[in-house]
Amino acid sequence: MSGLAWVPQSCTLPTEERPLRVAEWDALFAERLTSLSRPQPLHLRLDLAGGPGVEARVCGLVERESGCCSFFTFTTTPGQDLIRLDISVDQAHEPVLDALAARTAAAGEQR
Repeated sequence: MSGLAWVPQSCTLPTEERPLRVAEWDALFAERLTSLSRPQPLHLRLDLAGGPGVEARVCGLVERESGCCSFFTFTTTPGQDLIRLDISVDQAHEPVLDALAARTAAAGEQR
């Protein structure tokens, strides 16, 4: 999925910084994604392989993303060798979650 047309107007991250942030997420998913599921239409669940510094990396991205895209609700659950990242949105932002799921799956396939 190329381009950033899926990024909603409600995102407050400056336009010039968006490709860099998306690249950070893509790199994380390409390197660490072990599974992706959609337990509910407004909920995406990602399991990421753990390792040194991975939890801090995930938490840092989540914190920064929460600051510019308040419509996301992130929950991180660290486990042994695994970090679960749950991402939820409201009904109005379901298309954003759809795009994120597609992008995440594509990045994860690069592993």
